[in-house]
Amino acid sequence: MQTLAGKSYGHVHHCQCGQLLFFDNSVCLRCGAAVAYQPNLGQVKSLEPAGTQNKWYIHGDAASTRRGYARCANLHSPAQCNWLVTDTRTGDLCTACALDITIPDLSQADNASYWQACEGAKRQLIAQLIMLGLPVNNRKIDPYRGLGFELLRWQQGEPPVMTGHKDGVITLDIMEADPAHREQLRQQMHEPYRTLLGHFRHESGHYYWDLLVRDTPWLSACRRLFGDDRADYNNALQQHYQNGPPANWQLNYISSYAASHPWEDWAETWAHYLHMTDTLNAAAQFGINANAIAVHTDPFTREQIADAPKADDSTGKAAVEDTFLNMVNDWVRLSSVLNVLARSMGQPDSYPFVLTVASLRKLFLVHQVIG
Repeated sequence: MQTLAGKSYGHVHHCQCGQLLFFDNSVCLRCGAAVAYQPNLGQVKSLEPAGTQNKWYIHGDAASTRRGYARCANLHSPAQCNWLVTDTRTGDLCTACALDITIPDLSQADNASYWQACEGAKRQLIAQLIMLGLPVNNRKIDPYRGLGFELLRWQQGEPPVMTGHKDGVITLDIMEADPAHREQLRQQMHEPYRTLLGHFRHESGHYYWDLLVRDTPWLSACRRLFGDDRADYNNALQQHYQNGPPANWQLNYISSYAASHPWEDWAETWAHYLHMTDTLNAAAQFGINANAIAVHTDPFTREQIADAPKADDSTGKAAVEDTFLNMVNDWVRLSSVLNVLARSMGQPDSYPFVLTVASLRKLFLVHQVIG
């Protein structure tokens, strides 16, 4: 299976005793050892007490080079964060938790469990962003271009909480962590897919548009492919919610919402790219080879992206194109099987979307921007 080597965080980890560990584990269930996620390595590691209060060594590190780490202060909060603190600028919080500007009022019923679910999805996003080599700085470290999160719940007498992004701050209505509430909204919005992680990935796309596309050589290429982002955004969304997407939106967009405005097209494409690369990486780590899957598909080819926009109209290297195409073709095979497995369990499709050449070209541009 073609994966983007070194560009996704690990899904398969092992304790010092050999027990399988998962991304959110804070203790080994076999031997009881403390374990934690080291975000710069993208791995869950066994820990050893460092001899000073609240400091830990990573098991197996050489004594001459090992470093003492603190565990995130949210380890014993409802967030149940299992990360190590790797940056002294974030204080007693890890890189992911230090991004929070506002957390829910924990005195309100159910907010603790909603916050826990939101933080778990956010950590999954941040881990992938770090391993993709994307900048992840909080608002204190970078007040002007840093990333921040406001996790809010509507209170009587206050304006409604709108999930979205503005000037580097991602706001999430934590009621999205309630499965019944989220499913009700999904049906009202006629969406095939709605998850906490999907929200975070989509909104992060808006943030990285501002960071990686706006005011860069990528802007003209993106406008050629996604459309002119200077079109009135509020009017475009109003038209979308009143009239729905164009009749033939499936030919040009990865989702119906992507058809509402170029910014939303970018954010949806960005989110799908993260879905694909992360799931492929997890499958590869568990030894699943998409090339061995007995599913016939018509593969996407280099000719279909040969004239896709590139920064400054430069010509992409064949190796970059081939890596991308192998990844997408693997994804088509794997997602087909995932959907069949989901149906076998009486569940909706895991990936209820169809990739077209137009979506392929947009995904390739995201792939280039991420680098």
